[in-house]
Amino acid sequence: MASNEEPMEEIDEKANVSSEPASGLREIQEAEADLEAAQEKLNLQALPIRAYLDQTVVPLLLDGMSALVKERPPNPVEWLAAYLLKHNPQNPSS
Repeated sequence: MASNEEPMEEIDEKANVSSEPASGLREIQEAEADLEAAQEKLNLQALPIRAYLDQTVVPLLLDGMSALVKERPPNPVEWLAAYLLKHNPQNPSS
């Protein structure tokens, strides 16, 4: 009976080993994503004002202003603010 238990233990150990690399790979991918986000934040902090605005705000603002001109709402500032919030690329729900 003892000989039957040893192979089962070996199988269990092999099963544990095969699941560990998947979780380790996931952790590595998450760490790489965090590192990339931190590097991008540092890169944005180092940019001159005009370059920072050109890369972060201006594209969305121009899209919003183009839509605003087509729509011509009675309350343009509120309309544009709502547009910017709705289409914010940094907002995960958009």
